[in-house]
Amino acid sequence: MKIMSFAMAAGLAVASLAPLTIRASAADITGAGATFPFPVYSKWAEAYKKETGTGMNYQSIGSGGGIKQILAKTVDFGATDAPMKGPDLEKNGLVQVPTVMGAIVPVVNIQGIQPGQLKLTGPVLADIFLGTIAKWNDPRIAELNPGLNLPNANITPVYRSDSSGTTSVFTTYLSQVSKTWDDELGAGTTISWPIGQGGKGNEGVAATVKQVPNSIGYVEYAYAKQSKIPHALLQNQAGKYPQPEIKSFQAAAASADWSSAPGFGISLTNQPGDDAWPITNPTFILIHKTAEKPEQAAEVLKFFEWAYRNGGKLATDLDYVPLPGNVVEQIRATWAEEIRDASGQPVYRK
Repeated sequence: MKIMSFAMAAGLAVASLAPLTIRASAADITGAGATFPFPVYSKWAEAYKKETGTGMNYQSIGSGGGIKQILAKTVDFGATDAPMKGPDLEKNGLVQVPTVMGAIVPVVNIQGIQPGQLKLTGPVLADIFLGTIAKWNDPRIAELNPGLNLPNANITPVYRSDSSGTTSVFTTYLSQVSKTWDDELGAGTTISWPIGQGGKGNEGVAATVKQVPNSIGYVEYAYAKQSKIPHALLQNQAGKYPQPEIKSFQAAAASADWSSAPGFGISLTNQPGDDAWPITNPTFILIHKTAEKPEQAAEVLKFFEWAYRNGGKLATDLDYVPLPGNVVEQIRATWAEEIRDASGQPVYRK
């Protein structure tokens, strides 16, 4: 599927924002990576461009592509759903911070099935993508869905064909709930899928599921809503079937310890709690610690500073969850301490 690319927004901070040491003129900035946050970045950018007139060009190419581009210094920031580990951040001189939280949902194309009607457990979902559950009327699915008209039809799993943080989060969850999955395939941005067909980006998976009867895929919830593809409910660790919504995403993040991993790289999958959606996750941006173009680095920080302060409603309208205020304060402290120009001066000052 064609990579999505369009003018997004970033620009000069208004006086009410935390000041930046770099006082550059407005300049377009570039970013690339995760497709997961693309809908909310689009909304933020549209609003920010109206306010500042400055543009940002973001390519929704997948987390793997975003990491490659920030390492190659061809963009001002990279974006990934699979957080880089501490040693990799240190080795590559990168600062990693979260921007917003969202959730991954299974989406299906089964005639007559409406959003939220089909119920699945984690082990059943894993076995569908393993190919050991091959038909929708399999007894294990039917037992979870009494009274639901399930067809005697072959299931077509749809997966990400590109290097994907969404895949990393999804397969991390499957590894947590299925020993067979963990033993045979594990978790990663790319894996050797045993069955099914691929789609590029969240966009590609959503489009493929919509086109292929009796298919199932996994996408960020905003893509399911925008594409009007029915989502399935997932049993959480407490044995409940919450709806994917702000309440259940917040419940999954309620006890998160953001300081427990370098670069805020925590996992929110399979969290406890009756209301917790089981595949919730933050998404991250990557910026070089030593900014070769400090004016551009400043513009990136100004955009996300604006988003933290003003983008909450735009995020929740798309069923993303804004970061807690205390986490945003930790992010600002990280920017001030770690992102420097070539002379060692901070690009951002609280």
